[in-house]
Amino acid sequence: MTDDNRLNESSPGPLAGLRVVEFASIGPGPYAAMLLADMGADVLRIDRPEENGWPNPVVDRGRANIRIDLSTAEGRAQAQDIATMADVVIEGLRPGVMERLGLGPEQLLARNPRLIYGRMTGWGQDGPLARTAGHDITYLAMTGALAAIGRPGEPAVAPLNMLGDFGGGSLFLVFGIMLALWERERSGQGQVVDAAILDGVTSMMSMFTGFVQTHLISLDRAENFLSGAAPYYRCYLCADGREVAVGAIEPQFWRILCQRLEAPAFVSQDRSAWTATTAWLEATFASRTAAHWTALFEGSDACVVPVLTLEEARRHPHNVARRSMTEVAGLLQPQAAPRLTRTPGRISEACSSEAMLARWRE
Repeated sequence: MTDDNRLNESSPGPLAGLRVVEFASIGPGPYAAMLLADMGADVLRIDRPEENGWPNPVVDRGRANIRIDLSTAEGRAQAQDIATMADVVIEGLRPGVMERLGLGPEQLLARNPRLIYGRMTGWGQDGPLARTAGHDITYLAMTGALAAIGRPGEPAVAPLNMLGDFGGGSLFLVFGIMLALWERERSGQGQVVDAAILDGVTSMMSMFTGFVQTHLISLDRAENFLSGAAPYYRCYLCADGREVAVGAIEPQFWRILCQRLEAPAFVSQDRSAWTATTAWLEATFASRTAAHWTALFEGSDACVVPVLTLEEARRHPHNVARRSMTEVAGLLQPQAAPRLTRTPGRISEACSSEAMLARWRE
């Protein structure tokens, strides 16, 4: 463990003492469990006897792991006993699967009425599509978000799986768990958190839903200034094939950009000038390297920065100063986020399932 992570070793984390059982899944479930583990929760993952499909040494950090065959009566009984000692259960299977295993919320809450049962799916627990397969791109396509991302006349662009799986999925699951835990302090009762990527992304579209209806913004790709249509909010190729990102939306920032580029008078933020302005900026940025433009705009409010690779981002002076990334067990890893002053989270080392369960039984 590096010095960066040792800075937080004195803190057990704000969720110290919280007991979480994670039934192995892929995508948003594991990331949600990682966030809880980073903040001090005891997370015990119940793995299948065979290998899980997408092992990830970063996302899977901070857990204790136990392999249980849920296809057997003995395995299901063992999982039920473990869940009886937990505060939170996280599962990411299709609706109905956990019920068939005898591990659904009704069964587990009957044994542990204070349990928070977190369910992570794409479509949600009900509705016509609830039991059909899907992935991040599938759910985004059904929210209006995907249609707004990309260039006019070209297929929509999937924004990795960050917007759906982790933004609309993991973060809303963790938010729901925190809400249920807070309410449990008053009622003493657990409840089910139905976290659907479809719902989460729809909520994340709130700003656009409001602005479209009040005609302050368009989601048409040729008109939406937040999706690359405007010359002042997009990426530009440079002479070396690298890119810079321009985000000079506000007039005062745009003025700084134009001043440093010594732009001609016709270069403007006005919608009528977008085509000519974009063409001039494309030619200008293509005339020099990304390093040249980075140096030119360094320290200014023009909102122009290089588009960095993951390795370059790790080495950038600002990220270094923030200790945003660290190395643990020889692997590059993001630090625990967000940051708290008194009880910060940290990347915890793996614990044996035997030791964790012994602690839970005390």
